[in-house]
Amino acid sequence: MVASRREGGETPSRAQDLRHALERLGPFYVKVGQMLSTRPDIVPDHVIPELEKLHDQAAVLPFARLEPVLRAEFGPAWTGLFRDVDTDTPVGAASLAQVHRATLRDGRPVVVKIQRPGVREVVLRDMALMRRAARLVGRAAPRFNAVVDVEAMLDVIFDSMRPELDFTIEARNMTRARGLVERFEHLAVPEPLVVADRILVQSLAPGTSIRNADRDAFDPAERQAIGADLLAFCYRGFFIDRFFHADPHPGNVFVAPGEPATLIDWGMVGRTDRRTGMLLMLVLLTLAQNDGRGVAEAWCELGHATPWAQPAAFMADMAMLVPKVADASLEDLDFGVTLTRVLTCSTRRGIRTNPAISILGKSFGNIEGSVRCLAPELSIVGVFEDQLFDVLRSLAFETASREQLARTVMEVLLGVGSVAGQLRGLVRDLSSGELALRTGSSAA
Repeated sequence: MVASRREGGETPSRAQDLRHALERLGPFYVKVGQMLSTRPDIVPDHVIPELEKLHDQAAVLPFARLEPVLRAEFGPAWTGLFRDVDTDTPVGAASLAQVHRATLRDGRPVVVKIQRPGVREVVLRDMALMRRAARLVGRAAPRFNAVVDVEAMLDVIFDSMRPELDFTIEARNMTRARGLVERFEHLAVPEPLVVADRILVQSLAPGTSIRNADRDAFDPAERQAIGADLLAFCYRGFFIDRFFHADPHPGNVFVAPGEPATLIDWGMVGRTDRRTGMLLMLVLLTLAQNDGRGVAEAWCELGHATPWAQPAAFMADMAMLVPKVADASLEDLDFGVTLTRVLTCSTRRGIRTNPAISILGKSFGNIEGSVRCLAPELSIVGVFEDQLFDVLRSLAFETASREQLARTVMEVLLGVGSVAGQLRGLVRDLSSGELALRTGSSAA
């Protein structure tokens, strides 16, 4: 974990060339580049700032190139859906879609998200090519693949990208997210209004990108409340809902004084399973307690120690790095990058990281960057501690549910699962006169 934010400066031309090459290769490679920007264990430090720029807008297509998509989805009379459409200047142009402002027949202001022509076929083809390449890497470099499971990391990218290729899935994501933000006073999600595979008409988000927001236009209490809600929503997505916005960079968060912050673009979402979410929470808990050894143990359990792993050395790395970030505010650190920097140490020490960390780190780093634009004085750990009781209460209710209790009983009776394994280990230790605390790192 690196405690301070990266300093600006000249980016080497090779890093720029790499970014331009990914942009030319197409949208799938742009997404891969975005993921790699969260993996400092794979990508050199001087390249990461360039890959982070892949979040920026793509080249704008003339509306005439997009109109055939509207005609294919809604028929020749598609214009009858709208009172008018701004065909001159798009609101946004991303690698997979372009967004234009419009007004429905009933006068409601909306935006129309249109998938770029032919992009789905290109992305599916590139996915197949990259999967074959990942298998070749696994065979050619087994030691590297044992620590960085390239194919598993690609699977995470594929799963998160599929809704971006089918807007009916994105609309379902938005509907689910709208229910999840109801508990947050200062957050909102657009309403999907007209949906097709390649077209999504949704309500207009008020304000401007949080990146361009004027802090002085907001009451300080409102700024901090928006920032805290954004972080809290992120935590709940990781630990409770296990469904979260995977790309909440500043361009996807719109704010206006007196209005809730609106999270747009729900094409890329992430999901975690129960165990991964709980272990990630343990990582943050031990971080909040300034416990480097605890962070190392939780991280090892979250991933997998290879036969040549050095868990003791990894614990020493964390003991040196964790104190630098435990109490810092967003103004003083880049926590998303800081969190993913653990990868540099864990990979060097032979510990494979859970593939889900790529998208978790991307989401966390992006939401942190968004919040910094409006409320840099917030502490990520502080907001986490404020949410801790709600998270633990939800997990306790889930653990006490009939379904979970039934599963635990069946695992014990059948002798399978983690609970049964722990009981077998406890009996073995008692019979041998030894009782020790076992962790993923010590077991390695």
